[in-house]
Amino acid sequence: MSQQPQPGGNLGFIGLIVAVATIGGFMFGYDSGAINGTQDGLKHAFGLGEAELGLTVSALLPGCALGAFLAGRFADIWGRRAVMMMAAALFILSALGSGAAPSAIVLAVARFFAGAAVGAASVLSPAYISEVTPAHVRGRLSSAQQVMIISGLTGAFLANYWLAGAAGSSLGAFWGGYPAWRWMFWVQAAPAILFLVTLLLIPESPRFLVAKGRTEEARSVLARLFGDATADAKLGEIRASLAADHQPSLADIRKPGGGWRPIVWVGIGLAVFQQLVGINVVFYYGAVLWQAVGFSEADALKINILSGVVSIAACLVSIGLVDKLGRKPLLLIGSAGMTATLGALAWCFAQASTGSDGALVLPEGVGTIALYAANIYVVFFNMSWGPVMWVMLGEMFPNQMRGSALAVAGAAQWLANFAVSSSFPWLAGNIGLPVTYAAYTLFAAISLVFVWTSVKETKGKELEAMEG
Repeated sequence: MSQQPQPGGNLGFIGLIVAVATIGGFMFGYDSGAINGTQDGLKHAFGLGEAELGLTVSALLPGCALGAFLAGRFADIWGRRAVMMMAAALFILSALGSGAAPSAIVLAVARFFAGAAVGAASVLSPAYISEVTPAHVRGRLSSAQQVMIISGLTGAFLANYWLAGAAGSSLGAFWGGYPAWRWMFWVQAAPAILFLVTLLLIPESPRFLVAKGRTEEARSVLARLFGDATADAKLGEIRASLAADHQPSLADIRKPGGGWRPIVWVGIGLAVFQQLVGINVVFYYGAVLWQAVGFSEADALKINILSGVVSIAACLVSIGLVDKLGRKPLLLIGSAGMTATLGALAWCFAQASTGSDGALVLPEGVGTIALYAANIYVVFFNMSWGPVMWVMLGEMFPNQMRGSALAVAGAAQWLANFAVSSSFPWLAGNIGLPVTYAAYTLFAAISLVFVWTSVKETKGKELEAMEG
């Protein structure tokens, strides 16, 4: 591969780095979506009720919160690449353990460790990408992370659909006599191994190297990224942005008078609102949700695949706009669109009646409206909050506090994810889908106000120019 500098950097080398780093996003999506088709198997094998199912499904998420927090801190100690390699190893072990689990408790433990890997990948992949890419294309390259997340989700939906079809259902026997739902976990190991191996091909973040005093290594990486003519100037900018008297630490996110810096609270707000609009209810419970309103298991799995394809298309729209239109306008458009479509879904579910078998039934035509509204909602999310939140978390914090601020914001994102995902079965069963979706509608409306009043544009700004 040529290492000659190109306008805006060595795009071939940068492209390789982004391709490898975003496999972490693929694993994030795959591990999150794989559970979607296994829920009948979990109920049958372990005798789970709705509340127990919700906790088992959501066992991934506390691990995600812990993994995101620890990864942000460990990345400042051991490096971005090293911690991503640890996450890849956890992906492999947890996939094997989840599929072989003899009980719900063992499965929950395995999923917790899978969550630690997902949490680490969720914060480190976009942060790493932001630290090795030119400012004028940073948004679109960081947005590739969301494309890979959705690709992972869609890959999980496709694999689950194929495995269930080949075995007759998710409960049917597949290779080795094991039920298909166990294979839905085991196949996750393949992309995880690819992630671990390819991480050996990419360098450590130059900003981490400078923070650790490994200046010559940092200059070498910068020269490969941007060319010799630019490397020395960039090296000086990075050094100037870091405190000379101490290494990055959690203390950097505190303001002189006490409490966290305002930029940290904005990051937490972005992270939490991304979940409070209910997106992962569609991803984690899509099959169950569509079956609840009258679709067959096979049709529900097909709808999941359709949602995944629509999501990828929407992410591609975001990639085309994020460095032209900007981050804040996309967030505002997304909030407005999600408010409208979630409101439509709440209305649709309010029209449902209970059939003779206890299942919800939507009136003729209303089910079609719900299907369109759900997929348009997915479009608005994935052209805005899906990719842009991760883009902003990866770039909005100054170099000195990036790891620590990501630790806090990433943990908040996954705790909110856990709260929304684990509460959904109970809310849907006891309060009802109309009220549950009305709550998500309200949060989407509040997110619009939050972005308008609190979020600052970061388009085109160098990381060294970010203000704390």
